[in-house]
Amino acid sequence: MIPNDDSVRLLGQIVEEMDLTELYKTYSRIRKKQATPTQMLKVMLYGYMNNCYTTRKIESACKRDINFMYLLEGSPAPDYTTIARFRSLHFAPVSENLMAQFTEILAECGELSMKNLFVDGTKIEASSNKYTFVWKGSVTKNQRKLMDKIPAFFKKAEEDYGFKIVYGDKIKMYHLKKLRRKLCKIKKDEDIEFVYGIGKRKSPLQKTLEQLDEYISRLKKYNKHLHTMGERNSFSKTDPDATFMRMKEDAMKNGQLKPGYNIQFGVDAEYIVWISAGPQPTDTTTLIPFLNSIKSHLRYTYKNIVADSGYESEENYVYLDENNQRAFIKPSNYEVSRTRKYKADISIKENMIYDKEKDIYICSNGKRLVVTGIKFSKSKTGYISKKTCYTCEDCSECTFKSKCIKGNSKKPLEERTKRLEVSKLFQQKREEALERILSEEGIELRINRSIQVEGVIGEIKQDMGFRRFLCRGKKNILAECILLALAHNVNKLHNKIQSQRCATYLHPIKTA
Repeated sequence: MIPNDDSVRLLGQIVEEMDLTELYKTYSRIRKKQATPTQMLKVMLYGYMNNCYTTRKIESACKRDINFMYLLEGSPAPDYTTIARFRSLHFAPVSENLMAQFTEILAECGELSMKNLFVDGTKIEASSNKYTFVWKGSVTKNQRKLMDKIPAFFKKAEEDYGFKIVYGDKIKMYHLKKLRRKLCKIKKDEDIEFVYGIGKRKSPLQKTLEQLDEYISRLKKYNKHLHTMGERNSFSKTDPDATFMRMKEDAMKNGQLKPGYNIQFGVDAEYIVWISAGPQPTDTTTLIPFLNSIKSHLRYTYKNIVADSGYESEENYVYLDENNQRAFIKPSNYEVSRTRKYKADISIKENMIYDKEKDIYICSNGKRLVVTGIKFSKSKTGYISKKTCYTCEDCSECTFKSKCIKGNSKKPLEERTKRLEVSKLFQQKREEALERILSEEGIELRINRSIQVEGVIGEIKQDMGFRRFLCRGKKNILAECILLALAHNVNKLHNKIQSQRCATYLHPIKTA
């Protein structure tokens, strides 16, 4: 009843060729008369191939759909809790291993170029409530206010009850706990009974102790929030790994922040060869961890890394050079640099004359900007960039001053002097990348980046209808991403076989 060229047969064949030893190790024992881990993997993947993501829908399909019955090979249909446990407890720990195996199978079949990697990211909403946000700015502000109140409270308690606790410039948690122990000792020694309820008058000791408990509780909560947040600026209470970020799906058109994850895709020949998930709202800091993850799981290294302007940074350029990889990254100012307004802007260094021998810039008024110092700046990832500072020798009475010196400052314009900060290494790497993307090879790769990796993201979010995660936690949502990637790859392989497009890596450039 199932056609010979149906995608369900291709899926069954691919899964049978994979080494599922690690998957079987996640089971303490496998009961008889139930679906095996191999069959569960097939069922889960086929569900994702057909836009069936919830465990209840997969359970229903196993009872009604002949293709799911074919994959179960006569085993009884698993219930939705069994399917959910398989996804989170058994598949999630070995998901990256299975993804690497699938990519290796495609490479052995000649379906991957193993040369060009197209990289891009998208944000997918987390399975958490919208209004469960915790902001670092708010937490630190409240923590600071609380710490300002504590010294006066501490001093008053010492004076009222006649003891002294030694502490330095700052009162810490263990000082508060020590104060609490002393107050509890006084309560016990004097046999003071605490009262509760309406119409009862509390003793001063009870009021002091309850106030202290409140301070300790709030301080613990703030410390816990900051620990959970780490380097991020926010997190969700119902999914602590999720970060609040702007999404393209903005129904209210008010830039509302939603909890989500930044998903990075690495695509080769229209197949997803690797996928990762992170809390970073922007793509700039995701490239190096993504490539390191590929290096640790795959046996080969991609020579050409093709990405959009969101991935441009000096750190990324240096990393790719050190790993003998070529960066086909469009400069972030590429589009704006082609406009008339940009070319007429005399304030930017690109429109000034640079004398390489003397290492000076000459502005539109013929004034010289000479080197006045070296500045080192450290990024969030710890990368240190060296910048050369240039200052104009004489900006007084310059007729172009209002157009040349921009930005807000407390100083009046007449007292300000034109300054530039230039990273020569970044400038050099950007020029090399610009030369590469304007070559014939670069144009072909840029066109294919728009088709391949953005096409893959469009297929997952629009065709497959996946716009919100069902699981919570970074480990589980990464497993969901890999299920999506594997399902997409099987569908893509099946389509290529049917349309006789196997072993085609790039779309040719169309000419008029």
